[in-house]
Amino acid sequence: MPKRFPNTVSSIPPKSLLRSFSQISSKLLFPTDPPTPNPVTDHSSEQTSPEAESPEPTWNLSQNHVLDTLLGHKAHPKSALGFFKGIEKKRGFVKTVDVLCLLLQILASSPDTHGDVKYLLNNYVFGDSAPAASVLVEHLVECAGRYGFESNSRVSNYLLNSYVRANKITGAVECFRTMLEHNVLPWVPIVNILLTAMVRRNMVDDACHLYDEMVERRIYGDCYTLHVLMRGCLKGGNFEEAERYFREAAGRGLKLDAAAYSIVIQTVCKRQDLNLACKLLKEMKELGWVPSEGTYTSVIGACVKQGNLVEALKLKDEMVNSGMHVNVIAATSLMKGHCMQGDVSSALQLFDEVVEAGVTPNVATFSVLIDWCSKNGNMEKANELYNRMKLMGIQPTVFIINFLVKGFLKQNLLENAYGLFDEAADNGIPTVVTYNILLSWLCKLGKVNEACNLWDKMIGKGIAPSLVSYNHIVLGHCKKGCMDDAYSVMNDILKSGLKPNAITYTLLIDGFFKRGDSERAFNVYEQMVAANIVPTDYTFNTIINGLCKVGRVAETKDQLNTFIKQGFIPTSMTYNSIIDGFVKEGAIDSAESAYGEMCESSISPNVISYTSLINGFCKSNKIDFALKMYNDMKNKGLDMDITAYGALIDGLCKKQDMESASKLFSELLEVGLAPNAVIYNSMISGFRNLNNMEAALNMHKKMINSNVPCDLQTYTSLISGLLKEGKLNVALDFYTEMLSRDIEPDIFMYTVLMNGLCNHGQLENASKILKEMDGNNITPTVLVYNTLIAGHFKDGNLQEAFRLHDEMLDKGLVPDDTTYDILVNGKLKRSYTPVGA
Repeated sequence: MPKRFPNTVSSIPPKSLLRSFSQISSKLLFPTDPPTPNPVTDHSSEQTSPEAESPEPTWNLSQNHVLDTLLGHKAHPKSALGFFKGIEKKRGFVKTVDVLCLLLQILASSPDTHGDVKYLLNNYVFGDSAPAASVLVEHLVECAGRYGFESNSRVSNYLLNSYVRANKITGAVECFRTMLEHNVLPWVPIVNILLTAMVRRNMVDDACHLYDEMVERRIYGDCYTLHVLMRGCLKGGNFEEAERYFREAAGRGLKLDAAAYSIVIQTVCKRQDLNLACKLLKEMKELGWVPSEGTYTSVIGACVKQGNLVEALKLKDEMVNSGMHVNVIAATSLMKGHCMQGDVSSALQLFDEVVEAGVTPNVATFSVLIDWCSKNGNMEKANELYNRMKLMGIQPTVFIINFLVKGFLKQNLLENAYGLFDEAADNGIPTVVTYNILLSWLCKLGKVNEACNLWDKMIGKGIAPSLVSYNHIVLGHCKKGCMDDAYSVMNDILKSGLKPNAITYTLLIDGFFKRGDSERAFNVYEQMVAANIVPTDYTFNTIINGLCKVGRVAETKDQLNTFIKQGFIPTSMTYNSIIDGFVKEGAIDSAESAYGEMCESSISPNVISYTSLINGFCKSNKIDFALKMYNDMKNKGLDMDITAYGALIDGLCKKQDMESASKLFSELLEVGLAPNAVIYNSMISGFRNLNNMEAALNMHKKMINSNVPCDLQTYTSLISGLLKEGKLNVALDFYTEMLSRDIEPDIFMYTVLMNGLCNHGQLENASKILKEMDGNNITPTVLVYNTLIAGHFKDGNLQEAFRLHDEMLDKGLVPDDTTYDILVNGKLKRSYTPVGA
């Protein structure tokens, strides 16, 4: 028998106390009026009135006389009741427990007076001065034995029923237990009434304990008893206990009914044991019962929770074929199942079908659909459902508002998000969670001023900020680099009565590291430890990553060992920071060493680890090592991401291995990835460096067809390659196109143009480019001036060449050796006459 909670219902009085009640049984059962002087025996009044009434006949109302008289009527219950009624109101009559018990036993012996037994017991129980229930049960048992009544539990069961009717459950339980103690068998229907009353009053544990006491005496009850107990356990969330009662009843051979199966199926569904639920449902159908709508609904819901939508839909069809309609609960579960499978369109289709069939959706239905439409970015449909819900008179919950606000913000539909929020705020719907959604979004974008305005509105609505709210503000200040303001929020948290948590401190640590202030970052960490806030893995990883960001990668090993002693278990994220830090410092050997240490620690590298290494090897011109990393990824079943492909393709392009780069580019497309501008630029630049402008232009066409926007690097590569091939007009067309897209040239683009124009004798256009640079506040380099000066010398325009030299000096540029070489060689060429000419 499983151990239960201690019984909270009053316990049975000890036997010594029961004996004391027996000894005082001659005392009053109910209070009576004070005795009135008897005119026959009382001579205290000497004055009499001739008109005085005749005295009443004298009655012997002693307890023994009454008991003897009742015994004389033992065979005639109605006569005994008549005698009792006759003396009940007589002065001097004392109603004792003994008298009542004898009368009840006499009346219980005849079916004609069973109703009188119930009446007397109801009066007894509904009274305020009756002794404890156990007292009467004790006297009833003693009375039956003393006067030779046949064993009859009727009176005790009637008494038990009276206590339940009087809503005196404690007394009923006491009566029940006293009956069991004296082997008076409680009637199952009466027990069922008691157990039902206890379950309704949330006394489920007490009801189960009471039943277990019955079972110890081999009193098992009937199927209805089982229903009551199982429903009680289901109500109290004790699903295993409900299932136990079902198994034990089946094991005893109790003939179970459809209701018992329905309840146990609901129970195992709550426990999310789908296999058992389906097995019981199958048993139920094999026994010839058609599961109820509620039973089907429970199993459908369990199937959805377990992700078995196929079985849920099968049960739905079975339910419909049995002549039942799909109710709103089952329909909502199925809609959720479709959504969980990523098939929101099927959920919406089902919604339309059930509404057309007459099912009225409820707030849960709309909540599921609005949530998933918002997650999928279908805000038009989510908003349509929201408006439809309101038209039906269904008030939106805060959860629905939160779903919609998140969805609108995710799609950058700010006007919709704020409009919905303001409407909900006017109706008092938003909670601090709703405000936190907006605060989080604003602070992640660094819009701290707007976040503070929203904060003031929240306070104005009487909503107290949570620690999450404060942490969002901390993040906002950190995003803007306002670390003093971020740190001051810590004091605001303490003033509010809250306590900063690990997230608060870690955000500050990360913020100071990003500002390059590692000293203050470690000061915050020390404050965190002093405040007995246990650092999380997020904290430790933030510090390791921070050291790498500020160029202190060499210190990470010692710091990591210190953290490990504190219980920190490094992950791939930890080592990825270290590897990336070494790569950015150009220390590829150290990065490779960190990778080896990572593998030795049984930490599996992920895509980020390999991408960093591939990038590092490519930058170090170690393409073979980069390809080895690529092959390792393939062998481990890791899928390359777009960044990894980009790093490797760029390395191959710089090595001018365009064949291998093209293979990787094709592979990238085959696995379903979309090349970005970085990858296209690498390929275009690679083909240009091989003077294969046809391939470069074809790659540009693919870029355009894939709707990948060209950037400055794209145009620079194309224009420089075309100019090198002498295709000046095509190059200038690209330049014009670039300007039309509002892409501003940089010094590299101007240098490319200047060189190309000068090489083609377009000195006038080259001079225009020089003026354009001035207009864009871009200072020409010495190389630009050298190119233009050389062009004018070549064209014989020495005056302009020297003017440009002087202009260069005026702009503070220092001519280099090439400048003077051009000027000197130009002069010599003009004055030199070869010998023998």
